[in-house]
Amino acid sequence: MKKRSIFFLSLLLVLISACSQQKSAKEDNFVLVEGGSFVNENSSYYDKEVTIPNFYMSKYEVTQKEWVDVMESNPSSFRGKQLPVEMVSWYDAIEYCNTRSEKEGLKPFYNIDKSKKDPNNKNENDPIKWTVTVNEGANGYRLPTEAEWEYAASGGQMSKGYTYSGSDQADEVAWYWRNAGEKYLSGDWNWPAIENNGTKAKNVGLKEPNELGIYDMSGNVREWCWDWYEDQENSNSFRIVKGGGWIGDINSNEISFQGKFDPNGFGADQGFRVVRGE
Repeated sequence: MKKRSIFFLSLLLVLISACSQQKSAKEDNFVLVEGGSFVNENSSYYDKEVTIPNFYMSKYEVTQKEWVDVMESNPSSFRGKQLPVEMVSWYDAIEYCNTRSEKEGLKPFYNIDKSKKDPNNKNENDPIKWTVTVNEGANGYRLPTEAEWEYAASGGQMSKGYTYSGSDQADEVAWYWRNAGEKYLSGDWNWPAIENNGTKAKNVGLKEPNELGIYDMSGNVREWCWDWYEDQENSNSFRIVKGGGWIGDINSNEISFQGKFDPNGFGADQGFRVVRGE
């Protein structure tokens, strides 16, 4: 009887250890971003009355391996397990968040109604227009808001005031059109030169991280955010993208740069990363 008790106790400890290691492995790919107000003067939110609560952000852009593990297909133009997934629309990213949440036993953050057109979507090029709302307080994966994205990219409370995410030198932290090919390009932005240089996205995490230990928030692939792009002419027509990509110029790598894209649009430099509540 004593031997049996010892056996079951040992088995229990092994199971607890395995679960703990699995949990640690998942948490290792996320960074706790401690909330607060913006301290980086290069942020577009600096000196505004915006306070960010604590949240977890993925250290890396969602990789093709992570995408395939969840969605069981790979839409990317350039294939590689540790390359960021690309050729994904905003709707694709939303579906990924919910599907991954369900597979991991979390409550999906989004309500997706594919049968009802979103009356607020003013984009004339988007025939999809799913109605997407949020489950406040759900613990599932989601896209960052633009403010969350910019807060994390700027280093949060640990910010050193950099122009790019983690440096004032773009080449230290970002893959963009000049440095993402076979040789370093000079002169003006030129698509034939970019294409002939074998320029493409790179494996995640090869450049230096920012102050929070997050990689590739400047360059590599543009990252979807939750928010609509707002201006007088185009409100609710485009979704915001941040960080710039391997096709883009250096200014799009700046943490304050606000890009925009059709919600149903996709490209070889368009990806995303995910966040979760604390």
